[in-house]
Amino acid sequence: MSSDTFSNSNPTYSKRTTLLLFATALLLLAVGMGVRMYDLTDQPLDFHPTRQLRSAIIARGMYYQMMPEANPSTRRDAILFWHSTGQYEPSILERIVAYTYLATGGENLWIARIYTSLFWILGGLALFDLARRMALAAYKHNRPEGSSAARVGYLTGAAALVALGYYLFLPFGVQASRSFQPDPGMVMCIILSVYSLYRWSETKAWIWAVLAGLLGGIAVLLKVVAAYIVAGAAVGVVLYTLGLKRFWRSLQVWSMAILMITPSAIYYLVENQGRASTYFTSWTVQLSHLLLEPSFYVRWVSFVQNLMGLMIILLALVGVLIASPRNRALLLGLWGGYILYGLFLPYQMYTHSYYHEQLIPILALSLVPVAQAILERLQQQPKIWQILFTGVMLAGIAFPAWVAVSTQKAENDRKEPAYWQEIASYLPDDGKILALTQDYGYRLMYYGWRKVILWPNSGELSLSALRGSQKEFETLFKNKIEDKSYFLVTAFGQFKDQPQLQKTLADNYPVYAQGDGYIIYDLQNPLASVHD
Repeated sequence: MSSDTFSNSNPTYSKRTTLLLFATALLLLAVGMGVRMYDLTDQPLDFHPTRQLRSAIIARGMYYQMMPEANPSTRRDAILFWHSTGQYEPSILERIVAYTYLATGGENLWIARIYTSLFWILGGLALFDLARRMALAAYKHNRPEGSSAARVGYLTGAAALVALGYYLFLPFGVQASRSFQPDPGMVMCIILSVYSLYRWSETKAWIWAVLAGLLGGIAVLLKVVAAYIVAGAAVGVVLYTLGLKRFWRSLQVWSMAILMITPSAIYYLVENQGRASTYFTSWTVQLSHLLLEPSFYVRWVSFVQNLMGLMIILLALVGVLIASPRNRALLLGLWGGYILYGLFLPYQMYTHSYYHEQLIPILALSLVPVAQAILERLQQQPKIWQILFTGVMLAGIAFPAWVAVSTQKAENDRKEPAYWQEIASYLPDDGKILALTQDYGYRLMYYGWRKVILWPNSGELSLSALRGSQKEFETLFKNKIEDKSYFLVTAFGQFKDQPQLQKTLADNYPVYAQGDGYIIYDLQNPLASVHD
């Protein structure tokens, strides 16, 4: 076969097309990394600060535990705060960050942003090649032999670049991928596992079966919710490749399944016993009644379209319908896994944006068939329209990238450490403190080195009502203030949402101290009316 033709049996691109394609992809990846590095050293409060500060507290505890010259009292407090956060999943990212603190000689919190951004970029590299292979498979399925290699390279490469551009520059994705959470690493491993599954489907090689299993297992270990997407992709690809009658006899399939299951099974059954059953009971069983409410599905779709864009979601679903057989099997598996995931965790589907990060690569891959169809039609148009289309695509990258950078520029949290340190300095030391405060007390704990006992915010009270476990205010208040000496309020928006709490504190307890952004009530010395 010459370098200028394309054959179904031996697909190649011209060297010029290949170089241009991968150079463009690398340029997009570099710009994507640059966008994520903007405002690198700001505090991690721009995106779900509760989760980011939790990871920061864990990493700091690990760092002080390993640092030989640490002050014993400081080390004790750091480790105590670390263990008070609870264990949701293995703290792999936090351990990596803690080791980096140790290697670089300081607790530089922005290091975590570099790691998570790199994870997302590496995932993007795999997603690009997967999208390119999907486009190539579709071309092989629909086109005769002997097509121009340049034409094939343009159609498949450009479709892959569209997918990569969406994955890299969606503003929500930029914000989520630079956050100090396990999710960006989980998404990277999901993409790498799906990529390996697709390569296995093409070649049936053991190396791809093993990699698909290992990487899928790591994704689930990083965060167990990855299991839905990994399993969905595996089911779709395996059934397409081997069929219902053959798959159960394949040693490769069983090996993949064992590798995907084993790491998280060991962790949750041996290292963290009871966590899985507790999580399932509290988040799935107790909230399963939401599945019977039509409003749940409306809120789910509304929430996701605000993050991803309704038109993109609709185009992605069209992409599933027009995809070639192998690609459709993969996409149906991915979408099926995501939908099952939402049915098992209904509350998070309309309240927690970071629970949808794994939808970003699913949407990106689902756009490939649509982009390919548009590009095939475009190649039949005069050159001027093709040039204008390129300009539209560049604008489609530049605008969301600008939005992402503008969002980061508008967020300035550099004064937060000093603010919380000041509040911590006013807190009394002669008794336990009950608090209605931001981010489950993590801001006070991380920046002020003070731990308080939490009064539930309005979201937690609503969640208790959904679970059918809400207590009467009087009972809740009496139980909560028992053996507490002070009540701290810093979350005044939440305080306003709980007028009964405001009235009870104002009518019955004196103000111990008050200042900019805080008020402390004295629970030890109630007002005279309480005694009457």
